[in-house]
Amino acid sequence: MRLPAWLKAAALVGLALLALPLIGLLSRVRYETLWQDLTSEAALNALGLSLLTAAGATLVCLVLGFPLALLIARSSAKVAAVLRAVVLIPLVLPPMVGGLALLSLLGRSGLLGQPLFEATGFSLPYSTVGVVVAQVFVAMPFFVISVEGSLRTSGQGHEAVAASLGADRWRVLTRVTIPLVRPGLVAGTVLAFARAMGEFGATALFAGNTPGVTRTMPLAIYTAYNGVGVSQDTALALSLLLLVSAAVVVLGLRSWREDAVR
Repeated sequence: MRLPAWLKAAALVGLALLALPLIGLLSRVRYETLWQDLTSEAALNALGLSLLTAAGATLVCLVLGFPLALLIARSSAKVAAVLRAVVLIPLVLPPMVGGLALLSLLGRSGLLGQPLFEATGFSLPYSTVGVVVAQVFVAMPFFVISVEGSLRTSGQGHEAVAASLGADRWRVLTRVTIPLVRPGLVAGTVLAFARAMGEFGATALFAGNTPGVTRTMPLAIYTAYNGVGVSQDTALALSLLLLVSAAVVVLGLRSWREDAVR
């Protein structure tokens, strides 16, 4: 079926709207000093903190997200719909609202944060742990939805057969369920890590922007354009690194899934 000319034109405009800003970014990077910009102290601190916190957030998503995905996939349709809606809310919630929600719960005057601070003197906001919490809040939905989709696709037939042959619940989970949903697990883990690496809004409001403590790569890029602590060349270099990472994730996942289908 041949598409009408006006539809092709609209599609090209839409594609340009997505691609041209990226081309604009690539044109601004100073490639002759790219290595120096990426290895500057500010860039290395931001990169190291981003990798550390994103890895921690991804681990939390694995530990908590898989049981949640399993619960949604194995619940009745009505219960699953409610649980899925709760999981999806952070995907559409403005990031700053997410940060405010975290402060309302875990801040020094929050529902849980106040008794925690009074009992232990520890406060989550404006700490490295706070960065991880903010990243988990925004990255968990990507992991849960990916895994839940794989669980629903795989069904429960193989699990029922294994149980009928005498396998206990733990053996069914580790020997049957997890191997069947491995593609979804891998995809969800990669997406969660990438989303955590790129998180900005909730982190800025909940964890702040302290160098070496909470200033991740997106916050370092933001800081550069406020004229504080990070040069714009370094910000552009970090932006290029995030752009390349995102492209690798998208293309890698597509290639891996196509190989898995074959």
